[in-house]
Amino acid sequence: MNPIVDIQNVTRSFGRKTALDNVNLQLEKGTVLGLVGENGSGKTTLIKHILGLYKPERGTVSVFGMNPATHPEPVLAKIGYLSEEDILPGWMRIYELQRFMQGFYATWDQDYANQLVREFNLERGAKLNSLSKGQRARAGLMAALAYKPELLLLDEPSSGLDPIVRRDILGAIVRTIAEEGRTVLFSSHLLGEVDRVADRVAMMKNGKIIFCDALDDLKETHLELTLVLPAPVQVPPQLKGAVGFEGRDKEWSVVFKGTAEDAHLQAKQLNATIVSQRCASFDEIFVAYARPTEGEK
Repeated sequence: MNPIVDIQNVTRSFGRKTALDNVNLQLEKGTVLGLVGENGSGKTTLIKHILGLYKPERGTVSVFGMNPATHPEPVLAKIGYLSEEDILPGWMRIYELQRFMQGFYATWDQDYANQLVREFNLERGAKLNSLSKGQRARAGLMAALAYKPELLLLDEPSSGLDPIVRRDILGAIVRTIAEEGRTVLFSSHLLGEVDRVADRVAMMKNGKIIFCDALDDLKETHLELTLVLPAPVQVPPQLKGAVGFEGRDKEWSVVFKGTAEDAHLQAKQLNATIVSQRCASFDEIFVAYARPTEGEK
């Protein structure tokens, strides 16, 4: 089966800033992909290429087998999009927004739209510019879901929102997955949210994809170790497979990619002892990869 999104060797720069650096990413049907990375890592630029708002300088972008930049209408008809940016027309009432959206999407489901309005505790007659930020986010999510798009793109949709609104947004994603088996790309800096809903995770750093893997596999292949050295050192010990270090002198915490057997073998070669080990959490893995390397400092 061909992937819904197929990004091959995409590079994009803005002046001297390389926003995307030879990015490859595939998104299969029915997948929920969490896209993580620090601000400026390239997440939003990548999503805008999927939407066809940007054209790659090098490489190709295919969405539903089409170039979204040259075939925007058939591609965007299958995509629901919500970002942290407030782009709703404030002068409209919610029922007017529904009518407006219905004119663009043949698959619009008015009964489902009204159901979402009720679930999100919205008033159909309320003007959008009279709503709180959280209510406007719910209204935007209603508009993105009611025509039941095949691909849902969420770019930091819950940034700056209170926990109740974030719960509503995540709940809608979970229902979309469980009830309809649709495909979701969910970008967020809130790692707990990604951990809760994603089955695959991709991390971006400096415009590159650092890893893209099933979330469970990612946790199983990364260990959090406590390493005790025979003598104090001022720099982290040389451990092949180490992603990140914290510590000083003799005791160091290490996020290690590899098997426990390999970690113990290398520790033995350093005359060191691993005094504790466990599977690393997603948060620990992210922080380890996000830290600047020696070449980036």
